[in-house]
Amino acid sequence: MRFEARSKDGGGAAAKRHASVDDLPRAETIIDARTPAEFALDHIPGAINCPVLSDDERRIVGTLYRQQGPFEARRVGGGMVAANLAQHLATSMADRPAGWKPVVYCWRGGLRSGSMVQWLRLVGWDARQLSGGYKQYRKHVIQVIDTLSPQLQLRVLCGPTGSAKTRVLQALGDAGQQTLDLEDCANHKGSVLGGVPGVEQPSQKGFETRIATTLERFDVTRPVYVEAESRKIGRLALPTPLLERMRESPCVEIVAGVDARLDYLLHDYAYLGDDGAALAARFDLLHGLQSNETIARWKQWAVDHDLAALFGELMVMHYDPLYARSQNGNFLRLCEAVRIDVGRLAPDDMPQIATRIMAAAAD
Repeated sequence: MRFEARSKDGGGAAAKRHASVDDLPRAETIIDARTPAEFALDHIPGAINCPVLSDDERRIVGTLYRQQGPFEARRVGGGMVAANLAQHLATSMADRPAGWKPVVYCWRGGLRSGSMVQWLRLVGWDARQLSGGYKQYRKHVIQVIDTLSPQLQLRVLCGPTGSAKTRVLQALGDAGQQTLDLEDCANHKGSVLGGVPGVEQPSQKGFETRIATTLERFDVTRPVYVEAESRKIGRLALPTPLLERMRESPCVEIVAGVDARLDYLLHDYAYLGDDGAALAARFDLLHGLQSNETIARWKQWAVDHDLAALFGELMVMHYDPLYARSQNGNFLRLCEAVRIDVGRLAPDDMPQIATRIMAAAAD
């Protein structure tokens, strides 16, 4: 059971108590009244979590609803909500000024957010409830991705592993260009070695929320630079409309020698040498793609912290063949890509590479 009945308020007073998704950018504070677990799965960017029911309390209310009916569930749940609201008023809301105007939401704009709004308005704050709650915001995220993706003037940065595409993308952003950093949205570098130690990937919904939030900031009449990605980044899937737009868009290919790419990888992935055993375990994912002998050799190099030998073979034997197969098949305009030949991929080379890409795009 969800502790979420629809409010029956009507008329002008009710209208003042409600906000729409379009009002969110102007909201002074956005409060997520759902449980911590719901908040962790995904939430409106910038929202703070002030749950009116904890995860355990919501389970208790749901069990009561199923076993004893809605009255008992609301009687017990109402007491829990009141206690939690009192706690928020005494702590996270204690220093809010008299003119505070928060927008509150729950799963679908029901009793959880409605209860909080009622109490906040009784205090004297001009609190409003988000109509439709998170469910309505989720529809907005999907609509943004579906509507804006086909309009994007994408320029896709291509190049085999070690071509510094992510760093070049960041340099383009520093130079004032519009960039869509999907790996940053995914908290992952997009390969078998792409997981960032100690950093969890967001949920699929959270990933899509990050993408939609970025897309909304773009001027669709100007170019947007994005790194070439496969359908999945780690365990997350790119939204189909965006992936299709990327695959049909013009490409810019960074061309660098093996030595330059290896130097870049040794610098950019140096942290992988901190835990050789954990690094070795990642190669279990390549069984069936590489021979057992090769995987055993790579694992030993990982344990021995011999990243130069490991990354050198990974490039030549795994990533480069994979790039040749996937990029040419997935990015339809790679054959006509603007080629940017570079001799080095050191950090101080990135601004110059970005400048060359911008100049080529302008021609």
